[in-house]
Amino acid sequence: MELTNEFRVSVPVEQAWAVLTDLERIAPCMPGAELQEVEGDEYRGIVKIKVGPITAQYKGKASFEELDASSHRAVLRAEGRDTRGQGNASATVKAELTQEAGGTAVRITTDLAVTGKVAQFGRGVLADVSAKLLAQFVARLEADVLTGVSPAGAPPATEAAATPAATDAPPVANVAPGAGTPAATPATPAAEAPAAAGPRIIHSAPAEPVNLLEAAGGSVTKRLVPVGLGLMVLLILWRVLRRG
Repeated sequence: MELTNEFRVSVPVEQAWAVLTDLERIAPCMPGAELQEVEGDEYRGIVKIKVGPITAQYKGKASFEELDASSHRAVLRAEGRDTRGQGNASATVKAELTQEAGGTAVRITTDLAVTGKVAQFGRGVLADVSAKLLAQFVARLEADVLTGVSPAGAPPATEAAATPAATDAPPVANVAPGAGTPAATPATPAAEAPAAAGPRIIHSAPAEPVNLLEAAGGSVTKRLVPVGLGLMVLLILWRVLRRG
């Protein structure tokens, strides 16, 4: 199924592009999502959802198939599988950013395929849910990320980066046996350790699962009302027939 959503952020298009294509920075803003590790251009993590009393966890990966900075167009491919083997999901997400007065308009087209319990909601409900979750994402993005974006679109400097490295280290004393005065010789730089192979682990707070029934709200209610009325009619008929 194809879902289309639009939203707006109050920063220029270049800044919005720099932020929205940095999955590590925006992952905490995504409802139910938790980024766990990064290896090369591949991002891996989990998405937690809740359908009534049942909580499902999709473990998967995402990577950019296209990043066109000149036209501000990105294509992201994501796929995941329920950790209990009860369904899977995959999506191709296309994002297009357009500069407008006072900010940036973002149009997202999602080609979504789901199986398992989530699929029972159908396109109409999933469209409503995606719109509400996107609104939550944008609110968190504006409050937690975009407020700290510098004019150049780069994140603010961290404390470690702002602290200058010590360059005036004292010389190492080399004392020969029987010598009265030690001779100062420059320190020998330590050999750099080889970079560790494997993914880079991301330590983040556990995500709260997305409650799909709450997010669906009125959409689910509208679908259940006709069913409920039908059951009431059948119950009344059954009682009338018993009395007759």
